[in-house]
Amino acid sequence: MKELMMVRIIITTLVIFSVAAAFSLKSALLAADDTAANAAKLQQQSELQLQLKQVEEQITQYEKELTTIKGQKNTLQNKINRLKKQRDKLNLQIKQTRLKIEDLDGKITATRIAIDRAIIKSDQFEEQIGHILELIYEHDNYPLFYTIVNGGNLSSIIAEMENYNQILRSLRGLLNQVKDINEQLNQEKQTLVGQQDEVENLLAIENLQQQDLTDSVSQQNSLLKQTKGKESNYQNALADSKKQAQAIRNRLYQLLEVTTQITFGQAVEIASWASTQTGVRPAFLLAILTQESNLGKNVGTCNRPGDPPEKSWKVVMQPTRDQPAFLKVTSELGMNPDITPVSCPMRDKNGERLGWGGAMGPAQFIPSTWLGYRDKVAAVTGKTANPWDIRDAFLAAAIKLAAGGATSLSGEWAAAMLYFSGSTNTKYRFYGDSVVARAEDYQSDIEQLSK
Repeated sequence: MKELMMVRIIITTLVIFSVAAAFSLKSALLAADDTAANAAKLQQQSELQLQLKQVEEQITQYEKELTTIKGQKNTLQNKINRLKKQRDKLNLQIKQTRLKIEDLDGKITATRIAIDRAIIKSDQFEEQIGHILELIYEHDNYPLFYTIVNGGNLSSIIAEMENYNQILRSLRGLLNQVKDINEQLNQEKQTLVGQQDEVENLLAIENLQQQDLTDSVSQQNSLLKQTKGKESNYQNALADSKKQAQAIRNRLYQLLEVTTQITFGQAVEIASWASTQTGVRPAFLLAILTQESNLGKNVGTCNRPGDPPEKSWKVVMQPTRDQPAFLKVTSELGMNPDITPVSCPMRDKNGERLGWGGAMGPAQFIPSTWLGYRDKVAAVTGKTANPWDIRDAFLAAAIKLAAGGATSLSGEWAAAMLYFSGSTNTKYRFYGDSVVARAEDYQSDIEQLSK
């Protein structure tokens, strides 16, 4: 019995050391691979950073040229030149955003590799721990007493005790390594979530830039059609403020997820009403809601009647945070949760989902966020708040923007950024810059309406 136990100790010890040796060898090989991969990654990042710097310098130059054109006389040619420069700038900004996404894609790939390796390491450590626990179990079933009874001398007893202590030391060492690797794994997972959130925001920015580019082309085409390319027609149109105001009033104000289209004049009336309740400038509120509508072509294309199961609210919404809230909102409004449209999640270039969808209505509130505003909206309107109702959506957005500092011109940019990403991170400054510029245009339109 004693001899069998000793053989078992020797064999198990050899297994432990052989697994550890194999693991060390594999780690060394992976480290060598990492060195080569890191060198390639650093080279790629260096090239991307150089491209980004060049693009940013070009964008700065276009901004200077736009400022110059804007200060010139309001002629048809200058207007067209300004639109062209805006398109050139937007094309560069789109390129800039794509470069940032490409850089992040590389980082996400590296983070996923690090996570996979950490999981492999954890599994290997657990395998070694299993061998040690087996050895401890057998040792406990063959206590030191039997060594003494079976004629063991002092040296064999000491050796037996040392073997047992060695096993315990190995176990403690492995447990500490498992703790360390699990901490590393959690950190890598948190890093991955942050990187995916950043890509999601940048993809939203890119969609917005693409929409602005399309709008610029459409605006120039409309301008040329209206004036037939003649300066006199352009100046006549500028002088005829009544006709211009009527055109503004009748312009359709597109709000995704709203089946009834309203004119710009009607939108101004609603925004002005929300402004009296919150102090948020109507032009700024309109700019935010227009921006939100354009953040993605997939806004509101999930959970519609006839959509496949993978587009159901049960799949696209965050389970613990938003699904219960969505059921609460639709139940209070007497709506069917299975056929009430919500936004779809963003997806990366490989089609993998980034974050969650589920945003509702014109103001694009996710259900859990809406619950924090519905009572404030209801207190003003005197009815159950509905995120798909235009007036309620305007008011909720205005309340949120006011809380973010949008009750003054100086606070509007930061409030827009908070509305978009919950921070004023300048990585996403295009959103805030675009809202402020759009609000300036809307302010001019509103002033025309009052003439």
